[in-house]
Amino acid sequence: MPKLLVVAIASLALLAAPAGAATPTLTGTVGPGFTITLTLGGKKVATLKRGTYRLVVRDKSSSHDFRLKGPGFNKQFTSLSFVGTRTFTIVLKAGAWSYVCTPHVSSMRATFRVT
Repeated sequence: MPKLLVVAIASLALLAAPAGAATPTLTGTVGPGFTITLTLGGKKVATLKRGTYRLVVRDKSSSHDFRLKGPGFNKQFTSLSFVGTRTFTIVLKAGAWSYVCTPHVSSMRATFRVT
């Protein structure tokens, strides 16, 4: 491959990726009472763009868990006995998503869309 072509391809790759683009951080909080939230920048999530996110889950009660469900995705991030903070990297696909506390799903759940 000619050296000039390699340099041109490498330059295009650098232009395509935003400089210093940080992975957005979602914060999931469950408890200590019967509350469950998912926020981005301190605001409740209603819609998100598909892509990669950092998920920080703060579980404040041993009587709750935090589960996230979406297209081809169903993962429990904390268990009933766990109290503390865990961090994950997730990929959100377009579609309808929900987050729930499994034992209290009838009252502790919310939904959002990924476009």
